[in-house]
Amino acid sequence: MHTNIGDSPQDVTGGCEDRVPAPFQRFLLKINLKRGKNLVIRDKRSGTSDPYVKFKIEGKQFYKSKVVYKDLNPRQEMFNLIHAIPLIMLQVYDKNRTSDDFMGSGFISLRDLELHKNQMWTGVLCITLVEGQDMPQCGQGDIYVRFRLGDQKYKSKNLCIQANPQWREQFDFNQFEDNQEPLQVEIESPFLCARLEVDVSTLTVNERQLYSYMLNPGKGRVVFLITLRPVWGVSISDIENASFLKNSHNCMRDIGILQVGIIRANDLTATDINGKSNTLCVIELGNSKLQTHTVYKNVNPEWKKSFTFPIKDITDVVELTVFDENGDKAPNFLGKVAIPLLTVKNGQEITLLLKKEKLGSTSKGTITLVLEVIYNKVKIKSTWSKIVNPKEAKLTEETIKFNKKVILIGFCKIFTAVLSTLQYIKSCFQWESTQRSLIAFLIFLLTVWHWELFMLPLFLLLLIGWNYFQLSTGRASYNQDLVSDEEPGKKGLIDKIYMVQEVVLVVQNVLEEIANIGERVKNIFNWSVPFLSCLACLVLFVAAGLLYLIPLRYIVLIWGINKFTKKLRNPYSIDSNEILDFLKRVPSDVQKVRSNFTYRYGGNSLKMSALFAVPEFPSVAEIYPLALFDY
Repeated sequence: MHTNIGDSPQDVTGGCEDRVPAPFQRFLLKINLKRGKNLVIRDKRSGTSDPYVKFKIEGKQFYKSKVVYKDLNPRQEMFNLIHAIPLIMLQVYDKNRTSDDFMGSGFISLRDLELHKNQMWTGVLCITLVEGQDMPQCGQGDIYVRFRLGDQKYKSKNLCIQANPQWREQFDFNQFEDNQEPLQVEIESPFLCARLEVDVSTLTVNERQLYSYMLNPGKGRVVFLITLRPVWGVSISDIENASFLKNSHNCMRDIGILQVGIIRANDLTATDINGKSNTLCVIELGNSKLQTHTVYKNVNPEWKKSFTFPIKDITDVVELTVFDENGDKAPNFLGKVAIPLLTVKNGQEITLLLKKEKLGSTSKGTITLVLEVIYNKVKIKSTWSKIVNPKEAKLTEETIKFNKKVILIGFCKIFTAVLSTLQYIKSCFQWESTQRSLIAFLIFLLTVWHWELFMLPLFLLLLIGWNYFQLSTGRASYNQDLVSDEEPGKKGLIDKIYMVQEVVLVVQNVLEEIANIGERVKNIFNWSVPFLSCLACLVLFVAAGLLYLIPLRYIVLIWGINKFTKKLRNPYSIDSNEILDFLKRVPSDVQKVRSNFTYRYGGNSLKMSALFAVPEFPSVAEIYPLALFDY
């Protein structure tokens, strides 16, 4: 970019209306001061000058270049700035012994720069928080770990203070080429506050690194693993030039590729006095996020952009949010839609009504899209292992606050006792005490006797089949029990019970989780997500057969032996509950309302093969042959 140097040293920012899109994450601005050409002569004797440049933001200097002596055509210098500002001013001076002579000034508007390249990540950091070792056991409270890379943040679960806390959590951070910041790790507890940094720029691709960092002297260690994975399938292009990535097997770790074509939006809310808006759209899939350019002063914008994302979970929901750019301030929300990947119809142009931020009711305006999903023909065979593994957590969770409607102080002691019992059982599986775990293991083996329960999964299978019959004959509707997502009432802290805040939050979260699990189980039987209900039928059928042929005590013994020896066989294993991980893929009633699940049942014309609702799913017939049949 060429900038003309003016003759006035005045601040040229006044009255300028150029703006850049409000950032959703910090931008790394690379400034390359390449050269000056035919600068003003200030040293009359030698016929040259000693130029240097000052860079300013809102009148404040943030960088000063080196002095190039006796040169009217100076060359090159480069530096970086992590910021997001509308205008950069530069002033050129001639270096003198007393006062420097002004040579000219100019400015750079970031509106003219291309911002989209930095959106695309070049790698994925797979981080596993394993455990703490030799931690101080003083007092009571919780201990947790925070990770941060740029604007990406992750907070571990809270554990009771103990010598060797076992987190066993895994999450991913996207790595951007221009982000040179180290990975920041913070360990927090009432009696411990430690911070450390990890240089992730030197990691080798696909090579797992074990980190065991010593905290302050006598404060123990924290152990975690980091693996840098390559990324494939992330792109931004004009919709006319978009070529879909058919060879989705190039990335063996992902299930497939999602392509989102954002064509236009219509009749959006006007936020400016002149009845216009500066609109842009943000696309999110899991923790991956891309955005369009801003269309200024238009409530009927046409973006015509195509975005591609790698798919990690076939039960994910892609969210599109339309904002009004508001300069340096936070953007104004205009509307939002959420589309489950299992409902995508490839290549079909669709127009959806925008909804409010909580997705409970409609907002003003529509958005027109074209979606396409291509599944990895190789990786799709491990779909089951993906579904029963822990679902990727959102890296930006809302802060939990008190809700008076769900607080039940009378149950605090009961839940505390239950949680303590569960923590004790878990400690036996983790072998925190060898003697205690060994005794528990022997008791488990001795108490497992003959047990026949093959009729239990068979009964559940029949119940799902009965609900399918009810739906196919039109006697019931899959959404008859849906509830609307009402705006929550006022929330606030309860000062009088501040000392039991953590216990009350646990009560609230457990009650909510129990209710969600009940709704998810109901929605499996109601065929709310046909693919998952059909998968549940297959599992229940196989389970009934196994329990019929194999005595239960042998199955329970195998499960118990695996559970007790898992920590011994793989010290860095991630704890998981296959049933709960599967249920988390099933939407609750509120999520069904929010996510626009649009499965329809056409009376007697319903076919079992259509219940998967997965367009162009190439290997389903090979993977789940028992679940595909027509009638």
